[in-house]
Amino acid sequence: MFPAPAFLSNPERFMAFSRWAAPMFGVIAAVLALAGLWLGFTAPEDYQQGDTVRIMFIHVPAAWMSMFVYACLGGASFLALVFRHALADAAAQAAAPLGAAFTVLALATGSLWGRPMWGTWWVWDARLTSVLVLLLFYLAYMALRASLDDEAKSARAGAILALVGVVNLPIVHWSVNWWNTLHQGASVFRKGGPTMTVDYLYPLLLLSLAYMAAFGSLWLVRIRGEVWRRRAEAAALRAARG
Repeated sequence: MFPAPAFLSNPERFMAFSRWAAPMFGVIAAVLALAGLWLGFTAPEDYQQGDTVRIMFIHVPAAWMSMFVYACLGGASFLALVFRHALADAAAQAAAPLGAAFTVLALATGSLWGRPMWGTWWVWDARLTSVLVLLLFYLAYMALRASLDDEAKSARAGAILALVGVVNLPIVHWSVNWWNTLHQGASVFRKGGPTMTVDYLYPLLLLSLAYMAAFGSLWLVRIRGEVWRRRAEAAALRAARG
């Protein structure tokens, strides 16, 4: 069996790194968010969508992050399942609520954007349905982890479920290409380059980086909390055994 990365097998090294990295990422996120919001809300109105186009600056990064965080969840679950490192399992468990929050934000802001554009709050098209399925995988993962008291069984079952859910990621990404859908196709990361003007592209990219930095900060904080929780439970168990 191949050795896991040393970082994932050394909680002390992680705790030392995350102690300064978490606040650093938080500061970076705040700076990028302020710059992105200022550029986004001072950009000119869209000639077709008017001011409603500004929902894009909140919606699109949230949609990207919903998939990115699940990829992190799946990767951490794979490492936990294969290498049996508790830190990788803690990382997976810590990522799930954050990914669910991004997915809810993406769905809510997409609904707000869709109402004036499509004339309805919701349609059962491929993109929206596959993102809803993504949210259900997040919720199922968290429910499964909470329902099992045995840490080892919980970790294994959660990892398997998370890896099954990874199959949905390419469906979410390619849904607008594979099926007819009201949802627009890619306008940033596409062959031929972005289709939007720099007035919208720059704030969108800044806010996407802000979301990623915020996730990095919150993920590190949540992993640290999970490590401390497990240490406290292990200490309590040792004390109970005398």
